[in-house]
Amino acid sequence: MRGILLAKLNETEEFTEYMTRSRAAVEEALSGSIPLDWEMPASLRESMRYSLLAGGKRIRPILVLAAAEAVGGAELVPSAMPVACAIEMIHTYSLIHDDLPAMDNDDYRRGKLTNHKVHGEAMAILGGDALLTHAFHQVVQASRKHRVPTDQVLAIIEELSVLAGARGMVGGQAADMIGEQGITSLEQLQYIHLHKTGDLIVFSLRAGGRVAGASEEQLTALETFGRQIGLAFQIQDDVLDLIGDEQKLGKKTQSDVAQSKVTYPYFIGIEASQVEIERLTREAKEAIEGVNLASPQRLIELADYLMKRDH
Repeated sequence: MRGILLAKLNETEEFTEYMTRSRAAVEEALSGSIPLDWEMPASLRESMRYSLLAGGKRIRPILVLAAAEAVGGAELVPSAMPVACAIEMIHTYSLIHDDLPAMDNDDYRRGKLTNHKVHGEAMAILGGDALLTHAFHQVVQASRKHRVPTDQVLAIIEELSVLAGARGMVGGQAADMIGEQGITSLEQLQYIHLHKTGDLIVFSLRAGGRVAGASEEQLTALETFGRQIGLAFQIQDDVLDLIGDEQKLGKKTQSDVAQSKVTYPYFIGIEASQVEIERLTREAKEAIEGVNLASPQRLIELADYLMKRDH
């Protein structure tokens, strides 16, 4: 028994070190992702960098890297970094816009004042716009700097435009805003979660797989994995908004209640929501266990990490 406990402790410590290393690598890449020789107003650059480098879990870019490793091994991770930066830019722009008074009207994000509170609403909007556009430039660098095949880069760009756009994340955001104006059903809430949050997670996994040359079977498995953990991730957010620690979350809890938003706990309760998170996580792991991935361990660990996270 003692040997099993020590083995589990070692695995946990190894995964913690992996997350720390991966976050640091992503942070370094993001810091250099906006070329210093590009001429632009200083206030725009500051707005972009303020939110892009504000910290956070960096889950989406790490999923890109982990998916590339799962399909092709650790040597493929550097080739996936430009795409990892791209998805974090998309995610960051969406948060900047989400925080605006016209949407969620939040004052804090990741424990810091939101972009519009520091740089003003107009520059926050423009900073978000610039990050959205720059994300597509970043994807191209996977081909220019790392020789990822151009057909794969084109496929990644096409999927990013769909999954981050009207049929994906933006559609989910719009449904979320509409839902606040009336009664949202559980089916509508699931649609919101699958698209507002889940589609960027699905993109991250498929894109990392594409960088490593994944087969169609592997891409389908990665997509299923992403759908399940994406929904579990958002349900966990719903739970944490009710019972989480504000210090760890870096923002106020009970915000969904204050804005009269319906959530999974609203429909099925906290305990049933936690059971649903466990079910979705189990199904996600099952999806990638039968498709002959080279190194799926990090993805499995990430699924467990997301299920148990407290911020």
